[in-house]
Amino acid sequence: MNPDFLPSARPISRLIEELNKLPGIGPKSAQRLAYHLLQAPPERTRDLAEAIIAVKQNLRLCSTCLNITDTDPCGICADGTRDMTRICVVEEPIDILPLERTKKFRGLYHVLHGVISPGDGIKPEDLHIRELLDRLNSSGIIEVIMATNPNAEGEATSMYIQRLVSPLGIRVTRLARGLPFGGDLEYADDVTLSRALEGRQEMS
Repeated sequence: MNPDFLPSARPISRLIEELNKLPGIGPKSAQRLAYHLLQAPPERTRDLAEAIIAVKQNLRLCSTCLNITDTDPCGICADGTRDMTRICVVEEPIDILPLERTKKFRGLYHVLHGVISPGDGIKPEDLHIRELLDRLNSSGIIEVIMATNPNAEGEATSMYIQRLVSPLGIRVTRLARGLPFGGDLEYADDVTLSRALEGRQEMS
């Protein structure tokens, strides 16, 4: 980090350094956030600190879908009103939120926690693909919806999983092309994502 952004008081400079490590937070934003916290009432900063600690201490991965949760199974997997015959496969837990906002999908989810990316050293065995296949072999799933991001890595991961799932006699579909190539699911607006779900296409 540029030393011009670091004040002489070590506690505040350390806070700026740590905030600057967060995604999307540059040096100036880190400095503004740090001084905002410095000027905030003590109870507000304490609440923030406690919330961060609670996230690390109390959250775990759902043993079924591998979403982040504070209960096991998670609320979605435990919801008896969901469609138990369809699984939507996403890259990260954060991708479930925009899909749920559309209210167009009432099935289950499976989180891979990444995508196949040889350039980054991420191989299929580094993802939670085996857990997905285990679910498919022990349940009445009739459709797997691939909702990986529309980029090269997401497409490669979808194709890899499709080749594993199709021989099981399970329909494999992909979100429609309403999503721009190179975009991330978490940034898609609700209308575009709803249309992509409704217009999903068979993978072949």
